[in-house]
Amino acid sequence: MLARFRPAVLASAAALRATANIRQLRTTAAARSDAIFIHRDTPENNPSIPFEFDAKNRDEAQRIMAKYPPQYKKAAMIPLLHLAQKQNGWTSISVMNYIAKFLEVPPMRVYEVATFYTMFNRSPVGKYFLQVCTTTPCQLCGSSKIVEAIEKHLGIKVGETTSDKLFTLVEVECAGACINAPVISVNDDYFEDLTPETTVKLLDDLKAGNPVKRGPVSGRNNCEPSGGQTTLTTPPPGPGFMVRDDL
Repeated sequence: MLARFRPAVLASAAALRATANIRQLRTTAAARSDAIFIHRDTPENNPSIPFEFDAKNRDEAQRIMAKYPPQYKKAAMIPLLHLAQKQNGWTSISVMNYIAKFLEVPPMRVYEVATFYTMFNRSPVGKYFLQVCTTTPCQLCGSSKIVEAIEKHLGIKVGETTSDKLFTLVEVECAGACINAPVISVNDDYFEDLTPETTVKLLDDLKAGNPVKRGPVSGRNNCEPSGGQTTLTTPPPGPGFMVRDDL
């Protein structure tokens, strides 16, 4: 009786051994981006809205173009997009189409660049674009409290714009000023060594149109040690220092 089932048992055992030798693969869920890479016409963002450089930026664009050989002028795409965004406030479809025409390239080439780099804002942002660094060094120095202070003071959440169109708040990865953490970038200017209190004061000054000083708000000079200099405290020696007199 057992002999009748022996072949089937042996086959099942062989199948199990073969399965055990197969490498098991694990996959994680696909990460979803908060950026939308498909354009949809809206009343504030459609090709019928005109855009072109003003006289000042047209001259600046020509200076940028002069840095590149004529056959490689498309290499100026990123600085020209940045210049256009500074004029328009954000990178609309009209901005992208204009840059494509300016460089004499297919519009798709500009779309590819503008959708790849997160620094190009393809949706309208406020007059003051607040980018709070929340990478590890800033996080350890209290960037989460900075975000909370901004959200509470302005009444918005990350990714939102105030109703008066003055402020847009986003989180960014590594502003490159770790030694001055926590850091906020307001448009093109960095404000460093922040606390919740100094952050609120900065927002109030920006809203009131008061002059603000970029850089560390703690009073230290650039990224010098907060306790004062510990090296290079005396004038450097002049030429010939510690060189033999006969040389």
